Amino acid sequence: MPMYYKLRHWQQADRVRTIDRLLELRQSLAKAIPPRTVRDTLLLATWNLRDFDSNKFGHGPRLPESFYYIAEIISAFDLVALQEVNRDLTALHTLMDILGPSWDYIATDITEGSSGNNERMAFVFDKGKVWFQNIAGEIVLPRDMLIGENQQFARTPFVVKFQSGWFKFDLCTVHLYYGEESGEGYQRRVEEIGRIASFLAKRAKDEQSNIILLGDMNIVSPEDDTMKALKQHDFLVPAELTLPTNMLRNKYYDQIAFLNKRDQLELGKSANHAGVFEVYNAVFCDGDHSAYYPFAKNYGQWPEEPAEQEKYFHKQWRTWQMSDHLPLWVELKIDFTEKYLERIKAQA
Repeated sequence: MPMYYKLRHWQQADRVRTIDRLLELRQSLAKAIPPRTVRDTLLLATWNLRDFDSNKFGHGPRLPESFYYIAEIISAFDLVALQEVNRDLTALHTLMDILGPSWDYIATDITEGSSGNNERMAFVFDKGKVWFQNIAGEIVLPRDMLIGENQQFARTPFVVKFQSGWFKFDLCTVHLYYGEESGEGYQRRVEEIGRIASFLAKRAKDEQSNIILLGDMNIVSPEDDTMKALKQHDFLVPAELTLPTNMLRNKYYDQIAFLNKRDQLELGKSANHAGVFEVYNAVFCDGDHSAYYPFAKNYGQWPEEPAEQEKYFHKQWRTWQMSDHLPLWVELKIDFTEKYLERIKAQA
């Protein structure tokens, strides 16, 4: 669980507000997400943490309490892929300090150039449950697979070998090109999705490995060409994970997709074994603008009129405290003891 001891030294109003919201958040997480297990299941999530944390758009840096809320959400899982981690790792280090010594991370370098946006991607994981298998790398396309006019990915995908229980898997996180939703920008988006899916499908065939592709793919909808580009290379996107993931719940940007080559991919047995966690049901809720405006008005672009303050809080300010994306998660089975014993029992 996250380390809470520093809260004791906060001013009373900040401490009480933060603790009340943490308690509400813990209840929401317990209702929405299965409990973590020691050996039976892996709870895997992906979350685009909006601009974590440069304040380059002028909506104010994250409040100290926001880091506790983010840590509380991450600690409900075993392994989380994060996108939009800033070049400056101060925010990530603050998060890791709250999560505590049993957690670790692996992060990419930034992709240089304007399309890279000074962003990293990172895997944050509980070392007692997930083991880094000492292989990690960024994906660079061969010449015959380049995008458009001889382009690499706007942000370089990152693949890492992990193991949890019996389950060994290659985990690839992406933050693919957005552009606009028509014209050349959209076509590049579709092509990037197709290229990463094709590249990983070839690797899965060559190495007979389980591959999980996840992250912000900027997929528009299940019927859109963006999703077709993913599925045409045999990636499985379970119906339980075909969900809108943006704050407004009208876009399917974030995805978790699977290529199973070792007969070791099973969804968990919990009644709710996949979903999107509704962050704003517990923290920075609708109507909370009046609680934050008095001390946050100097950290952002708050308007003067109360009605406009509420609109700014809802659509802008709180998304820079948490995100405009919601965490997408899945429970996977990782104990294949019976299957293994039956297989070796049948050997001649």
